[in-house]
Amino acid sequence: MEEKDTKDKILKGAEVLFMRYGVRSISMDDIARHLSVSKKTLYQHFADKDELVTMVSKSHMHSDRLEYEQITKNPENAIDELHKIAICLKRDMEEMNPTLLHDIQKFHPKAWAIWESYKSEYIYNSIVRNIKQGIEDGHFRADINPHILAAKRLGVIEMCFDERVFPSSKFNLAEVQTQVFEHFVYGLTTDKGRKLYQKYKENYINQTKTNQPKHETIL
Repeated sequence: MEEKDTKDKILKGAEVLFMRYGVRSISMDDIARHLSVSKKTLYQHFADKDELVTMVSKSHMHSDRLEYEQITKNPENAIDELHKIAICLKRDMEEMNPTLLHDIQKFHPKAWAIWESYKSEYIYNSIVRNIKQGIEDGHFRADINPHILAAKRLGVIEMCFDERVFPSSKFNLAEVQTQVFEHFVYGLTTDKGRKLYQKYKENYINQTKTNQPKHETIL
């Protein structure tokens, strides 16, 4: 296996473990066992766990950006874009451990700086652009300040990971993120926008039901 392939394998394997169990609870030994490689191999590519977490964060943010750029490439309108983001958000949150963000913030400042930069630049600007488009189309309220709502949205995203607010023993992360996202959407929309968002949701639900495999009845 080439050196780059080995490094990519480590990054992907570590990301799976971090997403599932959080960062703090996963050691280099755990990663080595998961990938069936030696710790020596890990340290040939990464100086320590902190560097590995930093590189995984860079890789994840890059993949995340590509995924969201596909959504924002040719949406029918701002509402369509938000509905597709809602689907993507729910799927991503179902695969993420609630402690992940806290672990990175507390123990890995370099990786946290990557998230902060991604959040304050790419995500913030994407939200502002979407809101402006929605206002222009008449789907969002004209009295909204896009920059205030974008800043609020970013704060709420992080709040959903806060164990003091939403302890994981009581709340499901995917459900929390989905609920607060929809609250955000309905706070933006005019009657026209709300009805359109609801239409997209209903169409998606019906399409999902149609595409579900049918089970034959054995008599």
